[in-house]
This record gives sequence, C-alpha cells and structure tokens, in this order.
Amino acid sequence: MTRVRTGLDVMVAQHFSPLRGKRVGAIVNPTSVDAQFRHLADLLAHAEGVSLVALFGPEHGIRGDAQYMVAVDDVPKDARTGVPVYSLYGHTFESLTPRPQWLEGLDALVFDIQDVGSRYYTYVYTMALAMKAAAQQGIEVFVLDRPNPIGGAQVEGNLVGERFRSFVGLYPLPNRHGMTAGELARLFNAREGWNCRLTVIPCEGWRRGMRWEDTGLSFVPPSPNMPTPDTALVYPGMCLSEGTNVSEGRGTCRPFEQFGAPWVQSDALIDRLEREDLPGVRFRACGFTPTFDKFQGQSCNGAFIHVTDRDAFLPLRTGVAIVRALHDLWPEHFRWRSDAYEFVADVPAFDLLCGTDQVRLGIERGASLDELFAGFEAERASFLPERQKHLLYE
Repeated sequence: MTRVRTGLDVMVAQHFSPLRGKRVGAIVNPTSVDAQFRHLADLLAHAEGVSLVALFGPEHGIRGDAQYMVAVDDVPKDARTGVPVYSLYGHTFESLTPRPQWLEGLDALVFDIQDVGSRYYTYVYTMALAMKAAAQQGIEVFVLDRPNPIGGAQVEGNLVGERFRSFVGLYPLPNRHGMTAGELARLFNAREGWNCRLTVIPCEGWRRGMRWEDTGLSFVPPSPNMPTPDTALVYPGMCLSEGTNVSEGRGTCRPFEQFGAPWVQSDALIDRLEREDLPGVRFRACGFTPTFDKFQGQSCNGAFIHVTDRDAFLPLRTGVAIVRALHDLWPEHFRWRSDAYEFVADVPAFDLLCGTDQVRLGIERGASLDELFAGFEAERASFLPERQKHLLYE
C-alpha cells in the first residue's frame, strides 16, 4: 500500500521552507499531526527560521477536549509551545472570527485540521472566516490539505438557503460535498471575492475514489463524537438527528451509527426502514444507555446502521428516512429541537441542518420520501460546475 502524504507531511519534507522568515499563527486541533504523530504546533515551534507566535483553536479546542456547542476560552499560553492560544469558538457568532488584534504582526496563518466531508462540520467555516479576516489584513494563508475520509467522488444533497445560513451551513454547499478542506478554501475564496493570498499544500498520492483504509493514514478523531471513518460515512445524514429529541448516540462508543430513545420499538422501526428500500444499508436492533447528552443514564432502544455498499449508500436519504420514520411511528413522543442551536434562536435546528424547511414541513404533512427531496437534485447539479473548478485531485 502506498501511504498518502498529507499537506503537513509535504511541508515537513520541505522543512517548512515556505514559512521561513515569517511570523506564523496556526489553527490546529488534535488531528494536526504528521505521519509520526508530531503535532504541527510543536513542529512549527522548532522549525528553523519560523517564528510561531499564536495558536487558534476551533470548536472542541486545540486539544479536542470540549464537547459540541461548548464555548472554549482563550488560554494565556500553550503548555507545550509557550505561545498564546485564542479561541475561535466562544459564546457568540462574532467569536468565530479572529479579532484583528490577534492577527497583528502575523505574516502567515496556517490551517491544518481534518475535515469529514459533511457541510455541518464546522472546521471549514472556521477556516473560511479566518481567511476572510486574514485577507483584510494582508496576511497569507496556508491550508495544509488532508484527504476527505468519505471520499471525494460522491456529492449528495441540496444547497443551504439564504435564510438558513448558520455555523453548520455558512455557505451553499450540499450535505455531502465530496471536497477536501483545501479545495473548499479555493472555492470560498473565489466565490466570496476575498482576494485572500491563499496557498494550498495538496496531499500526495490521494485519489478521489479512495476509502480511508486505502490511504495508509491513521484516523485521529477530529472531534469527541467522530471516533472512526465509519462514523464520518453516516454523518451526512445522521447529523440531522441533532435537530430532534432522538439520541444520535452521543455518550456511547458509536455515535451517529446508532440512534434511538426510550420510547422507540426497534422491530417496528427497522420494519419501516427496510420497506424504504434504501440502497447500501441494513439496520440491526440495538440498545444503549448514553453516559451524557440526550437520555443520559436512560436505557434506549433503536437501531444500528450497517453500510453494506459504500458506493451505493446515500447517507442523506437514509438520515431523512430515519427521522421521518421516528416522527410517524411515535408522534406522541417525537419532537423537533426547539432551543437555540449554533448561535441561532429563531430557526429550528433541524431546518438549519437541512438548509431548508422543506424537509421538516414535508414530514409534518406526511410527504413521501421522494417528495421530501423534490428539487434537491437540481440544486446538487447546479453546484457541480463550480465545484469542478477548484478540485485538486484525480
């Protein structure tokens, strides 16, 4: 097997020569490691001719120890490198963008974080907002690219409507976009007209059709509830369950792959889902007791998702079918999430995740699965030509 080299591995082989003579800030988390598991912050701190002066942490923090939607505070100094740590995920939407004073004196900003290929995953929006801020101050941005763990070939879903923009859908992308962070950086920069001085350091040896196990890379969990590439594969659909009162398996060892609630009857649920004839997937009855989050300490019944054909599997269609089944089978218990979600209080969380209210309203009126997806294929098709312009890999 030929090991893929990430953008960081490529930069290490270059001895960080593009950054020599520069004062550098880096946006990092636990995935920011090279093939020898050396962290980018440590590598930059010891790189010849490079001056590391700041670290920036996204959602979950630079060490990845904060749960989802939990604000992360600034840290006076990183314990290992001694440089200041600034949080890019605080208590307000404004906290997601680097403050101008944090960027003062920087020559370059480096982004190196593993994405998972779903538009809800917030790291690429942290990257985008940092690019915009850096462009305003004339700071060069380097994106050290990494493979898309669910592949770069399939694209599924609709585009986020203007009214439904949020930190889980800041720009009009499909639910499964089939792009890397570096490719998205190129797309955002061109679409938004930031004129950011952007340099993407591509991976070497990665091809769009590769599965994660083909890369030879170890999977470092990008966030506390993204433990494996299998989690990432179902996430473009199962993240929608965050917009309901059904447990998405947080507080268990296999979040998003298993789901349920105390009032779910597994056999009835699976019988309903099997009748949907969803491609590339089967369901198994399961039970679990979450250690935190929804139904903490309560015994839940539900189902476990087994992907049997990765190429045929449609994660978004599967996720919508699951939510629709739960809504229809247990209307006396099922609820849409109603509290504020990702800094937005006046739009239901489920609509923010869907990028539209079409799905929720359709489920409520008893629409078929095909009706719920009406118009989605046209939106997906409209995105493909723009996407094509910014792809970096075969």
